[in-house]
Amino acid sequence: MPLTKPFKETVLKRAQEDPKFRIGLLTEAAECFLNGEVGVAKILLRDYVNATIGFQKLGVVVGKKPESLMRMLSEKGNPRADNLSQVISSLQQHEGLELHVRAS
Repeated sequence: MPLTKPFKETVLKRAQEDPKFRIGLLTEAAECFLNGEVGVAKILLRDYVNATIGFQKLGVVVGKKPESLMRMLSEKGNPRADNLSQVISSLQQHEGLELHVRAS
């Protein structure tokens, strides 16, 4: 059965309307990053940025060109850990949330 809406539009709409969904995207991205699933983390972060702050504003916040951030979070992007950490930290502040690591 074909999808009636493009998936990215659905994610964008949901993230704009549902704070819990946005927090879930950001939390899952951080978990994926810490678990070595950088590719998945980049997809989730890109979706979050597109649905919220946007790459232009994020670029101002982190002091990087929006194009560099888009490339960093692209499928072929290979961000350094410090850059990815800076992005996640800035997005936490934007969302007004503080993530903590807990061993389980």
